[in-house]
Formats: sequence, C-alpha cells, structure tokens
Amino acid sequence: MPEDPSCDVYLTGTVFLDIIFTGLDSAPVRGTESWARGMGSSPGGVANMATALARLGLHTTLAAAFGDDHYGDYCWDALADGEGIDLAPSRRVRGWHSPVTVSMAYEGERTMVSHGHEPPPEEPAPHCPPRARAAVASLPGGEPAPWIAEAARHGTRVFGDVGWDDTGRWDLAALTGLEHCEAFLPNAEEAMRYTRADSPEQAAHRLAERVRLAVVTLGSEGAYAVDAGTGETARVPAIAVEALDPTGAGDVFVAGFLTGTLADWPLADRLAFAGLTAALSVQEFGGSLSAPGWEEVAAWWRRVRSVSGQHPAALDRYAFLDDLLPTRCGRPWPLRRAVPTIGFGGGD
Repeated sequence: MPEDPSCDVYLTGTVFLDIIFTGLDSAPVRGTESWARGMGSSPGGVANMATALARLGLHTTLAAAFGDDHYGDYCWDALADGEGIDLAPSRRVRGWHSPVTVSMAYEGERTMVSHGHEPPPEEPAPHCPPRARAAVASLPGGEPAPWIAEAARHGTRVFGDVGWDDTGRWDLAALTGLEHCEAFLPNAEEAMRYTRADSPEQAAHRLAERVRLAVVTLGSEGAYAVDAGTGETARVPAIAVEALDPTGAGDVFVAGFLTGTLADWPLADRLAFAGLTAALSVQEFGGSLSAPGWEEVAAWWRRVRSVSGQHPAALDRYAFLDDLLPTRCGRPWPLRRAVPTIGFGGGD
C-alpha cells in the first residue's frame, strides 16, 4: 500500500541571510557613499520559496545546510519557529558561516552582491526525500540531482524552477531532472534562450513538448501558460503596483501557482492567483518577509472591490477568490509588516 505523503511540498537548496536596502534614488556610484531610507533582513535563497508556500497554508519541508553562526541561528529560528517550516531534513554545519546576500532595490529593479562558501560535501538533499504531494526543484545544469527522479517515482508532482545560465550555453537537454517535472516555470528571457524561440508564447509551446505544464512569466505583462495534457492555453495580465522591492517575486509566483495546481483550479485562475501573490510581495521588503498569506490576499480583494470605477472584467477575473478566502479578516489595508533586524526580536 503506498505511503501517505508526510508533507505538502518538499524543497532543497541554499539558505542565505538577505540584507535588503530600499529607498535608494539610484544605483550606488563608484567612489561615493549612498544612504538607503529603508533596510531589512530575512532568510533568503530557497527560504523565499519555502516561506511563500508555508504562508499559503501548505505543510512545507525544507532540506538545507545552516551555519552554526548567529546568521544561521537567526535563519533557522525565523523559518522553524516564525513560519512553521519543517526543517527535519536540514542540518547545522559546524564551523561553516552562512552565505550572505546584500540586495539594493532602486528604480523597480535590484542589484545583489553575495558571498559564501560551499558547505562540506555531505549531500544536504537526501537521495530518498520524504514523501510529498509536490516538490520544487531548482534544476541544475548538467549536475546530478537523483532526488528529483526518486521523488517523481513515488508520485510527487515536481515543479521545475531555473536560474540564469552563467555558462551562456542555454542547453535545455542539460537541465537535469526536467524530464521528471510536471511543470516548468522560467521567465520569458530564460524560456526564449532555452528554446531559441522568437517570442515567449512560442517558447512556452516548445517547452510544453517536454513537460505537462509550461508557464512563462512575462514581468509587467503577466504570464502565459500551456497545458500539454489538455491543449489549453491561458494568459493573464499583471496587476499594476508600485514596487518597493522585487526580491523573491518569482518564488512567490511559483508558490501561488503550485497552490492552485494542488487544488485543481482552472489554469487561468492559477495564473491569476500566482500573479496576484507576486504583485503583493513586491510592495514589501525582502523575499521571505514580503510573501503574502491568505489574510493579505483577502484584504486586497476587499479593498479593490470597495474602489469605485473598477473595470467589471478585471473584477470578474478574480471572482474565484470569493469561494477561497476567509470570511472574516480584521487586519487593515494597507498591511504593515515587522521588519526583523539581527539583534532584535522584531519591530513595528
């Protein structure tokens, strides 16, 4: 008899300490000092995705290495105690300092500087991952990732993510584990480079020859998806917002899409929900700090319906939220979050 899943979502990767500066008028200029009007710190890297999933109510299990320094303590406590993420497959590495990323947000974009060392050679991702309904895999280019095949073999629905190819080869065949993915979610530039396509839409259809669900994010233009199993396509425009910090927005999008997929929502509703959660996230500091939960989504939905002059078709696009959201949500709009800083328990 098949073993029941022990969690909703499993993922593995590197946890960074993110230090985020916002409120910069422009990029730092060589030889000068720049002052930021805002600063926050939070667990980053794979923690962005884990937090986004957990805040949408999914039982999330993370396998990662954590340093035994103060940064590692902070990230572990923030994820395990603050977000309720299961860190049972994770490990503390004695004498290893946590990777750090400094992110500077300005003009709607960000610049990052990172530092870290490879952890000791013990594999942080077990070859036999826990049984899960779904897994998020950052597909490595040409590197073995046996856990992906093992997870898929046991019925886990794998959602593939990818980063920028620093080698410049953009070889789709080199994405280890893609053949085991149910869904693949690159951005438009990545999708077009991997498929040699002339448009994001063409790229999505070419990717759908490799995976069941091909989802291409289009930035300010929304997202486009192809379901190879049904032949269905969907396009949903983005929600226009004033972005404070885009860190982690792509991770939040994946978490929103995965949430809808596990719940068997229509394809267009999944895209709309993923885009909405990503839009809410960029209005706050940092990747993991900015990930919205159901209360934030409910507050947004109440707010937009209370504003006169809304286009009926735009409201109809999100009408599916009526059957999903908590009926009572006492938090005001706009929402404010605590922005934790190392050395403090939190702030207002």
